Amino acid sequence: MIDEKLKKELIQKGRDFMKGYKDDDMTADSDFNPSDQQLRLPQPPLCKAAMAGEDKRIALSLDFSGLELNNDVISLIRDRRSSRVYTEENMTLEQLSFLLWATQGIKSIRGKSYATIRTVPCGGARHEFETYLLVRKVEGLAEGIYHYLPMEHAIEFLGECENIENDINETLCGQKWAIKSNVVFYWTMVAYRAEWRYGTHSHRVALLDAGHLCQNLYLGVTALGMGTCGIGAFSHDYCNKVFGIDGEEEYMVYTAPVGTVSPEDRAAEAAFYKFVEDEGL
Repeated sequence: MIDEKLKKELIQKGRDFMKGYKDDDMTADSDFNPSDQQLRLPQPPLCKAAMAGEDKRIALSLDFSGLELNNDVISLIRDRRSSRVYTEENMTLEQLSFLLWATQGIKSIRGKSYATIRTVPCGGARHEFETYLLVRKVEGLAEGIYHYLPMEHAIEFLGECENIENDINETLCGQKWAIKSNVVFYWTMVAYRAEWRYGTHSHRVALLDAGHLCQNLYLGVTALGMGTCGIGAFSHDYCNKVFGIDGEEEYMVYTAPVGTVSPEDRAAEAAFYKFVEDEGL
């Protein structure tokens, strides 16, 4: 149990923290402008509101006891790798639920609605990202476009794709290997969530946050015996069109196909890099 003296000290530190940093603590820049949090402006919502009706929502389970998971942290770190060859076997809804929870799952809420504490670290607990999916081969789900609702741990169906393989290919700038994935994760940044707290420095913080998020996807996928590959090359315009985002207040920052893999495909992965030998690099 924490003693009362220490408890009071921690509470006071929290109060001082909420009053805002001194300028020389925030940055060495002499022209730093106070953030909107320091100016006591209302904070933005913690998550984006649902984009479709309640009848389009699919609740996800947080019971992962039925999954065959590798829980050995040493082997997870050792075996983490990028995979670009997929077997196209079906993925289960429970596996997808686990990966959504691992990357953006909410564990608790601080205050009435000040911050969410999630499964990944994030500067100031702002969690400025939204998760969208192009689902191709997931049991129990129709092909199409989905949006993750972390507060409910649910996904909402946003619509069908006329040609999902084409949409995956076009959003990812012609990287055709990705069209054999089961699902592609797309992460957007709702910039003001971070800007409210960090002002002009928010995008530097967000670069770190995006890495935390995708690394958890890698570890979660490795635990499931599946494969993924983080992708930074994508078409902003085509992503905006597919997911119905404005590209300014909310814009795409990172993507990652996820698919089933087999040991035999490691040879195919090696062939992917044959150009290194051919070019004598």
